[in-house]
Amino acid sequence: MVPVKSRTRFAPSVTGHLHLGHLMNAIHVWGLARTWGAEVALRLEDHDRRRFRPEYESSILDDLDWLGLAPDLGRTFEFRTGSTPWRQSSATARYDRALVHLAERGLVYACDCSRAAVGTEAAPGEEPRYAGTCRDRGLPFDGHRLRVRLDPGSETFDDLRLGRQEQRPDQQCGDFAIRDANGDWTYQFAVTVDDMSQEISLVIRGEDLLASTGRQIRLARLLGRDRAPAYYHHPLVVGADGRKLSKREFAKGIGDLRAEGRSPGSVLGEAAYLGGLIAQPRPLAVEETPGLFR
Repeated sequence: MVPVKSRTRFAPSVTGHLHLGHLMNAIHVWGLARTWGAEVALRLEDHDRRRFRPEYESSILDDLDWLGLAPDLGRTFEFRTGSTPWRQSSATARYDRALVHLAERGLVYACDCSRAAVGTEAAPGEEPRYAGTCRDRGLPFDGHRLRVRLDPGSETFDDLRLGRQEQRPDQQCGDFAIRDANGDWTYQFAVTVDDMSQEISLVIRGEDLLASTGRQIRLARLLGRDRAPAYYHHPLVVGADGRKLSKREFAKGIGDLRAEGRSPGSVLGEAAYLGGLIAQPRPLAVEETPGLFR
């Protein structure tokens, strides 16, 4: 059930330009938020500082303005004019406090196992599961990857589209990393802390992130969150073979389409068509997106 007063977020990673896959997610976020009376926050996920580029952030903001996708919180001009709590790189103190909270309870340990070594233990097509090799080694935090301890147990939640879900994070992924050996926060940790501190009560995202939900619910509980957000996992944009399109297949960004003379409506309509939300490509206005879900 969607909370009576809810807030969702559009949270692109700042490691590339927006493409039609991102836009299909944005159509779901704005369309469902307006249908259910939720606020939309823009959060730029720039926790991966090695892949971050300032030009990516600028193009994301420009594309959203051009498309007419205006957030209620984290407005584009705020990112352009300086520090904002909706940019992950401005949230170091928030992440440090969350780490201390976990560490004081003995829930964090250092690990020197490489990602490659963990990956070799997984069967083809399976998610790598960390076996807890470094749990009791007592390695120093500095210079090592940090992991959170996960006890056995399941997490259940009702996806607003897919129905009842049950996941066992300890069996899916094991003790997952929350900070890498370079000191950068991981996706799983940063988004969980952000969603909690920014009062995100509705998460709308693609099915490729469904498997992350149980571990994020578990981590949020360990951090003190007493009620998980509502979740809606939408279908992905796929090719003729039914597989998710790769970033290479989305080579043309929204900025490229804009430079070709396309209109915002035609680009929105193409994304909605590729996502199966309309039967034929046609211009689509932002104001029409709620009608796609009623």
